[in-house]
Amino acid sequence: MTEIVRLEGVTKIYQEGKVAVPALRAIELTIQKGEFVAVAGPSGSGKTTLLNVVGGLDQPTHGSVFLEGKHLGQMSRGELSRLRLNRIGFIFQSYNLIPVLTAFENAEFVLLLQKRPAEDRKQKVANLLEEVGLTGLEERFPREMSGGQQQRVAIARSIVPEPALVLADEPTANVDSQIASELLDLMESLNRRKSVTFLFSTHDPAVMERAHRLITLKDGRVERDTIK
Repeated sequence: MTEIVRLEGVTKIYQEGKVAVPALRAIELTIQKGEFVAVAGPSGSGKTTLLNVVGGLDQPTHGSVFLEGKHLGQMSRGELSRLRLNRIGFIFQSYNLIPVLTAFENAEFVLLLQKRPAEDRKQKVANLLEEVGLTGLEERFPREMSGGQQQRVAIARSIVPEPALVLADEPTANVDSQIASELLDLMESLNRRKSVTFLFSTHDPAVMERAHRLITLKDGRVERDTIK
């Protein structure tokens, strides 16, 4: 298998006034291409911080993070931005769609930033919106879509540039259980058919159940790491 992510002794400490608050403590972790991994644990256990350091949105206080063999700590801000643009997809619980853009335009946005040719963009986005079940909704704005439909647009946006890794922070938090199940079906299908690597943070038992590997954090440490 091909290694996508490796964390070596990753510690993250936040400073709150004069108090040092450790969010991650000496994390050792490897994720392989094509895995479907959930990170679970109580609030404050370090789940979102873990995703942020893997995605290069935050730097560890100690330790090293590698994505496809590249040491994130040795990259400039510009290099990190390009890495996130080209190799990492992000899905957020609040969708983070651009309200003045249609579903099609939101899904296309990353390809525009990558300066892909117009015909290539249109074909890829049209195919993927059909794949995620949004045929006929391409010209709707976020305010005209349900939460589940907006999250499908967010999933399409994360997948369309064919990233090495998709980081999904509580992606089912704002939808009901039926929609959550449908979104998980969709993401599991993309994982299986396209070998897209998913790393979730979650409180949702349904996500934990569906994950092929479950990493449980407690007080910033890996308490369990179970491959199903």
